[in-house]
Amino acid sequence: MRTYGQYCPIARASELLAERWSLIILRNIVILGCRTFNEIADGAPGLSRGLLSKRLRELERAGVIEIRPKPGGSGSTYEPTQAGHELSAVMIALQHWGSRWADLMPEHAHPGIVLWMWATFYLDRDRFPQKRVLIRFDYPTLSRPGSRNWLLIERGDAEICEKHPGGEEQLVVVVHDPMAFARWHLGEIRWGDALRSGAIEVNGSRALARALPTWHRDQQRGPQPLHAAASA
Repeated sequence: MRTYGQYCPIARASELLAERWSLIILRNIVILGCRTFNEIADGAPGLSRGLLSKRLRELERAGVIEIRPKPGGSGSTYEPTQAGHELSAVMIALQHWGSRWADLMPEHAHPGIVLWMWATFYLDRDRFPQKRVLIRFDYPTLSRPGSRNWLLIERGDAEICEKHPGGEEQLVVVVHDPMAFARWHLGEIRWGDALRSGAIEVNGSRALARALPTWHRDQQRGPQPLHAAASA
């Protein structure tokens, strides 16, 4: 680990946390509640599995996370230590600062990542229909592969699929403007305004089209931790 050679607590903390991807990994573990390697990796697209393994070991040595064998199975679980839990206030403060001062740019607004964050942590599952629902999301500004996802609602839970999971598509959402999709998810614009501007197009069941934006949890309420959502 590189050192700044300074006694300053900010410098010492930066040595632990300011390595590339470290804060994203910690966000996934501490704020979002990811506990397995694959869950952490899903929330860090672009991060190689080799570098993820390296960062996790560094965070363990720093005393920020604890790596434990999975009970009764292969692999490991990743839990924040007391030091890790105390980072939540730091990351929430960083979130507020970023919302106010860090510009949202097109390179930040990959619609597949917005959908993953929404579907995994910000869907209000109490509002889901009782029946199975399949919604296709198309991203015409992106080249294949990666220009399409499916959101499957079934048995009170949600899953993002990269391949068609089978069954009828009740709704198709076309994200013409990924920036608008990201800004809606962040609460900066309304769903109706995105539709009227043509940034987002919705085709299919009218009842489902009206219901879809109501499944969005307010950003002010924060994300629903992954395993709390899974066990609800």
